[in-house]
Amino acid sequence: MKFQKHIFICSNQKEEGKACCGLENGMALVEKFKAVLKEKGLSTQIRAQRAGCLDACKFGPALVIYPEGTYYKNIQITDVERIVEEHVINNREVSDLVLNWD
Repeated sequence: MKFQKHIFICSNQKEEGKACCGLENGMALVEKFKAVLKEKGLSTQIRAQRAGCLDACKFGPALVIYPEGTYYKNIQITDVERIVEEHVINNREVSDLVLNWD
């Protein structure tokens, strides 16, 4: 496998008036993740990229990290460093941001 982890950040945009991650800083989050990974020397091991709809619109902005398949909800720019430190580097879920589908 080329990358140890993939971070897919929803940047989907829907018709005007419908909730969507793209309008809630989706692309800004993609850019922030890329910058933090590069700053920490992880950009060749971890891939952060935009994704289409993750079917978590009402919990957005949302992302998922593979191979674990952990979904995160209501992600803000200020959460990016913590997700990288805790989940990506230390393999610990950021429990207050985890999206539980139950």
